Amino acid sequence: MPDTKPILLLPERVWTASEDALRTRWAVLVAGNRITAAGPADRIDAPPDAERIELPGRTLLPGLMDLHSHLFLHPYNRTSWDDQVLKESEAYRTVRAVTHARDTLQAGFTTLRDLGTEGAGYADVALKRAIDEGMIEGPRLFVAGRAIVATGSYGPAARNYRPDCCPPQGAEEASGIEEIVRAVRHQASHGADWIKVYADYRTGPNGETRPTFSEDELRALVDTAHDTGRPVSAHAASDEGMRRAVVAGVDTIEHGYGGSDATFALMAKNGVAFLPTLTAPEAIGEYFFGYVEGKTEPTAQMRLAEQGFCTALKHGVTIGCGSDVGVFAHGTNQRELAWMVRLGLTPAQVLLAATSINAKILGKQDLGEIRENFLADVIAVTGDPVQDIAAVKNVTFVMKNGRIHRRP
Repeated sequence: MPDTKPILLLPERVWTASEDALRTRWAVLVAGNRITAAGPADRIDAPPDAERIELPGRTLLPGLMDLHSHLFLHPYNRTSWDDQVLKESEAYRTVRAVTHARDTLQAGFTTLRDLGTEGAGYADVALKRAIDEGMIEGPRLFVAGRAIVATGSYGPAARNYRPDCCPPQGAEEASGIEEIVRAVRHQASHGADWIKVYADYRTGPNGETRPTFSEDELRALVDTAHDTGRPVSAHAASDEGMRRAVVAGVDTIEHGYGGSDATFALMAKNGVAFLPTLTAPEAIGEYFFGYVEGKTEPTAQMRLAEQGFCTALKHGVTIGCGSDVGVFAHGTNQRELAWMVRLGLTPAQVLLAATSINAKILGKQDLGEIRENFLADVIAVTGDPVQDIAAVKNVTFVMKNGRIHRRP
């Protein structure tokens, strides 16, 4: 629930996400869960009972968003993906997810799109409800439930276990148009906000990434999801998997490491957004290949991710902020923003990706900016993130939906 009294925020600087310039001597007035005024402090008529919060040396900006997260996973160097899915109960993983949600919010990420529970059923729907009802602290959630994979194409992989074993899967399996349509409707009926599909996966004879659904299957999935009013997110790391998903009409592509010029140009033409998840291959490189920033060369997968990002940038694809957090520690989502700056975006462009652009990807017209009548999701950081993106690590104030979750 939002705080009951109006709140007047008085930072040193305000970055609204609707323009590049930082504003000084501004104030932001919040009443209920909405921003009711934002502008020069001497022009804002705050009610006498408003709580005044001084934020010297801080920049106020919209709450950050990460549109590719997995709250029900934790880093693979601690527990392998297979062991999390096979050995950790859904109840235990949900307790972990509660702590992950809290850590994420405290780090200034007030909105997440959670793209699959990876074997934890529809626990994300319950987690979202508990956050919305104020039982626990966490970001505003958009959830995908179980996600959809082609039969035999995901993990835990059957080839790793006895052929007479039937291990639980990390997503819902389906093959053929009839099963795929049923899976979409099943997930929608259980509370999924987005439909997540794996358009490709590591199913080749030697573990190489191959497409897993035909174009006709993907079209049926997208058409059914859109009929229910739900957008579609496609995991796609190969060029052909990406191409099929884009032709089928998905709304976002996740990863896109192997995308060609032609496919990214098609994404730009069709208005398909891109969530690059640059931090995931970095984390895998750290865990298993000895990568150390500034001391060792990037891994082949990291270079492929960089190439995909730069190709998307070249073709004017809409690029949002999505990190694949869960592969790495929750509450450190800002690593993705730093990567995007390293690969050519300005800090202001990256902040836009993590705020107003992500809001547009979500279809939320009243989120992601500091503007009158917008939802009151705002954070304050020490320093100037428009000049130095590292400032987003210094979060000292967090408000979500008009409720303060962290004070200086």
